[in-house]
Amino acid sequence: MGRAWEADRSALFAHRLGKSAKELGNSDGSDECPDIWQLDNGDVAVIGRDLTSDYARRLPVGVALAADERLVVIPGNMLRAAKPDIADA
Repeated sequence: MGRAWEADRSALFAHRLGKSAKELGNSDGSDECPDIWQLDNGDVAVIGRDLTSDYARRLPVGVALAADERLVVIPGNMLRAAKPDIADA
């Protein structure tokens, strides 16, 4: 039995949600580039620091990470800046 949702590996980056890390002061533009992008299929790609091993044993009840999943962390101001670009449910 397959998963209820599977990432489409062929989806392309469509547009940034919010502002770039440089615009928000979260990067000097060289090697730190957290980001949030809408893909052309409607899914969202998040680029952040991989803290899977730091959080794996501290996940809340009911939260799980599959072997092929990673927990990434982005600056809070980046998600808040993306709010106007995220459609209401």
